[in-house]
Amino acid sequence: MMNGSEMRSPLGRAIGLGSAKEGVEHWWRQRMTAVALVPLVLWFVIALIAHLGVDQRAAVAWLGSPIPAILMILMIGVAFYHAALGIQVVVEDYVHREWCKLTLLIATRFACFFLGVVGIFAILRMAFLR
Repeated sequence: MMNGSEMRSPLGRAIGLGSAKEGVEHWWRQRMTAVALVPLVLWFVIALIAHLGVDQRAAVAWLGSPIPAILMILMIGVAFYHAALGIQVVVEDYVHREWCKLTLLIATRFACFFLGVVGIFAILRMAFLR
């Protein structure tokens, strides 16, 4: 039986902690955010196509309504978290100087967090200040 602190790979071979002391938790988070992004991005693309040619006022009114605003906030949050996880893997794999690796990881996390907050703020502003 698996408890909350023990995660296994789909093949069942990775048990406990890996070399990064995280096991497969990072891998699962990356996959789960990718799965969550599929319907959110599909919704976003369909919504963009459906709203081609509308003026700014109509677009803001639509995006400020509850369901589109919630879906957009979810997409922004999940997308930036997914991006931070992906960039972390690239930095850990290809940057070998520890000071540079740490600097890039911190900068990446702050940038993804900041950009996510800015995007969510913009959606909330459209939803509440129209």
